[in-house]
Amino acid sequence: MPETPPLHLTKHHGAGNDFLVSIDMDDQAPLGAELVRALCDRRFGIGADGVVRVLAGGGEADLTMVLCNADGSVAEMSGNGMRCLAQAAVEAGLVEPPTFRVMTMVGVRSVEYRPAGGTGAAVASVDMGVPTLGPDQPERAVEGRARQVNVGNPHLVLLGPDPSAVDVADEGVRLQAAHVGGINVEFIAIGPGTDAITLRVWERGVGETQACGTGSIAAAAAAHSWGLVSDTVDVHNPGGTLQVALAADGARLIGPVHKVADIDVIAAEVLGAARP
Repeated sequence: MPETPPLHLTKHHGAGNDFLVSIDMDDQAPLGAELVRALCDRRFGIGADGVVRVLAGGGEADLTMVLCNADGSVAEMSGNGMRCLAQAAVEAGLVEPPTFRVMTMVGVRSVEYRPAGGTGAAVASVDMGVPTLGPDQPERAVEGRARQVNVGNPHLVLLGPDPSAVDVADEGVRLQAAHVGGINVEFIAIGPGTDAITLRVWERGVGETQACGTGSIAAAAAAHSWGLVSDTVDVHNPGGTLQVALAADGARLIGPVHKVADIDVIAAEVLGAARP
């Protein structure tokens, strides 16, 4: 019996939100939830917030993104994951920058990509669609302001005085339990400075992460709806700053992306070393 070939992955991060990317244009190497969990485990595997598979596009799209969270669940959309996909796809020669289009679970999204200073560094701008604002929920926030926002995936934005003082793990688990299917939770404060937000996030299927692209869009959209920021916002995530540009026809997420490594693994070995 022939040996199973290694699975080739590249690792990237956008403001510390890290992803393993698998290019599978012929859709011949699906990754099951068990393998995704094993790969993303930071002690027993490689470590990542999620896995992105890059498939062939079709119609209006040059490529297709299939995204899984670290727990193996399927995710609808990720702005940081899309920037990681963009870097992997450009490096592999699948698309030509500066602009290309990617099919996601929430529709086709355009990406603008350009190399930045330094090896393995780039900046990408992603069309994130039109965020949908839910009703205010003032009873749920310390400052009396909270709002659900849908960015293709669900978010709850809570305004408070200082995200650094929040027990994100405890509050994130509690708030997720109150929503069927879970929810991403952003704890935000306005500032420092004008048109800026400070954010910490609990991501559904992952936990607290260093940055969240869809969460940054949700936070900016909620704060803008409350009249606290303009339509161009710097969102200070723990892992770095992402810029959000809000417009009537949709929001864009702009931020850095860095390649970390090329990785070849044998799936059976990864599963054999997985957390008991």
